[in-house]
Amino acid sequence: MRRVVFLDRDGTINKDVGYIHQPAKVRLLPGAAQAIVSIREAGLAVVVVSNQSGIARGRFGLEDLLAVQAEVERQLQEAGAWLDGFYYCPHHPEGVVEPFAAVCGCRKPATGLLERAARELGLSLEGSFMVGDKRSDVACGYYAGLTSLLVTSGMPLEPAASPAEEPAHILPDLAAAAKWILGRWAGLEPLR
Repeated sequence: MRRVVFLDRDGTINKDVGYIHQPAKVRLLPGAAQAIVSIREAGLAVVVVSNQSGIARGRFGLEDLLAVQAEVERQLQEAGAWLDGFYYCPHHPEGVVEPFAAVCGCRKPATGLLERAARELGLSLEGSFMVGDKRSDVACGYYAGLTSLLVTSGMPLEPAASPAEEPAHILPDLAAAAKWILGRWAGLEPLR
């Protein structure tokens, strides 16, 4: 089983323009692709886990989400970076589109996306990492037993509302987070 770095997408890998649903608006953040390359070269998996409440809110459809993700991956691959998986939550309790207008176990900070990815891809949550630009990303990692990092490359930071929302470290972007992770990765014991 491989350890994994879970990444939020919007605001962590690509510029967060709010409910992005047009592939033409996808812009990778500086250093994001190389950070993913470095993480994967170290032997860690890289999996994107993303809340996409725009589907439940009726702002865009599943086809739009998948087209944007395909463009994110195309731009990453053009720079030599590959993802091991992409998992998303289309739900929101205040949504207007059935069946997505619901409370679920996959919307971060719930851990459903991480657990599903670990199960389906044969990954270990033990000794793994979560990187995102929102406190809900940090809490998700905390609840799953991961080391969580908060990057300031996305939306303005909200203050932490609980200890679960306090990251191990706050960094400017994914490139700095990758460097931090790889500095600690070398000292981790291999999984049996």
